[in-house]
Amino acid sequence: MKMVSAAKLKGDEGRRTTAIAFNNWADALSGEPKLIEDATYEELPAKCLLVPICSDKGLCGGVNTFITRSVKNCIKALHSQGKDADIAVIGDKGRGQLRRVHGDKIKLSVTEVQSPGNFTLAAAIASELIASGAGDYDAIVIMYNAYKNAATYNQMYKVIKPFKGEGEAEPLLAYEFEPDTKSEVLTDLQEYLLTSQIYHSFMDGAAAEQSSRMTAMENASKNAGELIGSLTLKYNRARQARITTELIEIISGAAALED
Repeated sequence: MKMVSAAKLKGDEGRRTTAIAFNNWADALSGEPKLIEDATYEELPAKCLLVPICSDKGLCGGVNTFITRSVKNCIKALHSQGKDADIAVIGDKGRGQLRRVHGDKIKLSVTEVQSPGNFTLAAAIASELIASGAGDYDAIVIMYNAYKNAATYNQMYKVIKPFKGEGEAEPLLAYEFEPDTKSEVLTDLQEYLLTSQIYHSFMDGAAAEQSSRMTAMENASKNAGELIGSLTLKYNRARQARITTELIEIISGAAALED
């Protein structure tokens, strides 16, 4: 499985590189991803929809556990600040881990997701999120594993807020719109932005999953080898003791006959 994961990782790295270049415009509008480690989430608004990107398959180390733990910590931090959050989880492993603790907060779960995902799948999930009431939240927070190299990945989160078309902080304030098309354009752009961010998170998460699975399988093979060595040594010792006992019995019997 290590060799299979290593082969898949090479393809995932290429798709991730392409996704990063494609997603630069989305990061320019919604802001750069932020590191989850030591995050306080004070910048998040009063009502958020958390979207953790997990996997459907296991045997990949702590990939899913790190994300679900981050979701739990985020909800705890938001509650301490008087804020609220719901969950739309992607991936069966994430759903299983979060359902035990925050089952009442899971508003949507998407499982049996193709890995690695593609832009069409990301668009379908974005449409499902919007249809499930994502527009009722002040922000959508995507939490995912960001691939760094074959040995390292970090947990990151992206904050996607709805476009209002007004205010000093509005990223689209400098653009001009044709009469009566602004609302429609902003709605379509919002969905496309969400799709692009989900797609990028898919590519990053897929690469992190394969690298973690490769490491996990290498450790499993190493541990299995050590276990086999230990059991072989134990078997040889028992076999040697048995042979020694039989030799002693034979020698003792021969000596008794001579007497």
